[in-house]
Amino acid sequence: MSLSDPIADMLTRIRNAQMARKESVFIPFSKIKYSIASVLQEEGFINSFHKRTTNNISTIEVNLKYYSGFPVIESIKRVSKPGMRIYKSVSSLQEVLGGLGISIVSTSKGVMTGRKAKKMGVGGEIICEIV
Repeated sequence: MSLSDPIADMLTRIRNAQMARKESVFIPFSKIKYSIASVLQEEGFINSFHKRTTNNISTIEVNLKYYSGFPVIESIKRVSKPGMRIYKSVSSLQEVLGGLGISIVSTSKGVMTGRKAKKMGVGGEIICEIV
């Protein structure tokens, strides 16, 4: 089965797993999804993630994070979509919810948070916003 937006599928799997209070979720592997999971772990939104290969099928196991029984990720939404890509220059990168959330940006220097991209002086495609 082919997906038209595999990143949105990843975000939806995480959102649904947290609503169902699952401990972990499996996501089909790709380099960009692995990079997004890395940013989520660095920023403290997930506990950990690992690449798993079974019968030549690679997946990413994401271990979700909860605080006092509630998911750490309150909201996770896709910004740039296949039908309408959203690119921002370094000067137009904005904070998410006054600095309480993060935006994940795909830049020429890799996938990183909007805050880090602004420090490095690069803009790029806004993948998603997380609160």
